[in-house]
Amino acid sequence: ERYSAQLPCLHEGLNARDGTKYPHLNSWFTAMETSVPAYACRVQGNPSSWRKVLTMAGFGNAGVPPDVIDRMDDFNVEEARSQSEEERVIEQKLWDDYRSTRSWLALTPSAEAGKTLLNNRQAIVKDTVKRSSSLEGKGIPLDEKNLDRAMRALATILIYGTEDDGKYDELKQASSEAASVNGVYALAKFLDERMCVPRDMGSMSAAAIKRLAALA
Repeated sequence: ERYSAQLPCLHEGLNARDGTKYPHLNSWFTAMETSVPAYACRVQGNPSSWRKVLTMAGFGNAGVPPDVIDRMDDFNVEEARSQSEEERVIEQKLWDDYRSTRSWLALTPSAEAGKTLLNNRQAIVKDTVKRSSSLEGKGIPLDEKNLDRAMRALATILIYGTEDDGKYDELKQASSEAASVNGVYALAKFLDERMCVPRDMGSMSAAAIKRLAALA
């Protein structure tokens, strides 16, 4: 899993998921991600988190080479794209299977992300305010009251998800209004940058935040 995220950044063309070069390895990835709900929904790390490890590890005193940074940026753009309907349906089926024995979970991966934010809202707000000096000019409200409002708005958008989800239709109007709250997408971007998967939440839920972060 780690190699599949990091090697393409370090060596152009070295992709562990290339089914033509590594068919058995690619089959393992496919089987784990489509046939093992617990892995796909909660255990699996995400490429973005694994790539962050590269930036922390460093390469001597010179930092991360520019070509590696460029490749990482390219992959981040790809991961932030909107889901296709086919991808959404496949993901929801896995989530439904996973949730069938875990009734405390939200009805969708996106809603679970929103619930996690609400459950940890106070700690996240305090952590964000502590970093206020480095966040000035990034569009994030830096006082607790408005930051809390943006956090609740982001959670509302995540819990509603999309119209196609059809799970929390009663939040449609609230989600639409939440989208205009000051700093809501900038906050999503900040949380995406701080996210560690699967420590903070499962990869499907984290992906919902990343897609909103792309709107900042």
